[in-house]
Amino acid sequence: MSNIEVEVVGVRIEMPANQPILLLKATEPAYYLPIWVGAIEANALSIAQRGLTPPRPMAHALLLDTLEAYETSLADVTITGRDGQIFLAELHTNDGKSISARPSDAVTLALTAQCPVYVDSELLEDAGIEAPEADEEEVAQFRDFLDNVSAEDFETGTETS
Repeated sequence: MSNIEVEVVGVRIEMPANQPILLLKATEPAYYLPIWVGAIEANALSIAQRGLTPPRPMAHALLLDTLEAYETSLADVTITGRDGQIFLAELHTNDGKSISARPSDAVTLALTAQCPVYVDSELLEDAGIEAPEADEEEVAQFRDFLDNVSAEDFETGTETS
């Protein structure tokens, strides 16, 4: 199992259902990984990506402060797999511990702590979408695809336990 570093593109809204999608992008190989998230999680992701600091700490800042109080910090996060349509993630601390997390929380923490986000390479190939070349027409087609995609488009019909 190898991991590929990804860029957090941001949160997009899938239409017509108005469902937020966390969009991650790998450059080598060139793939996008869309992960459907809730509205509250999308808001937290957007705040973290913009680097905003609310007047009172959010839960993500509290967790990072707690790690610091225990003399460690967040090293990176990894989107590790999925169970059906539910994506799974892990937080990795600098002292070698792994903590299970929702991908939306993991990525929000990574943005807040300014640490890398990785995706398991097999998961990226299985659940990702090949990124188009920088050709403007293809980029427009891909944006159109993202505007019209739904969670059901990624169901394989084969689930393993």
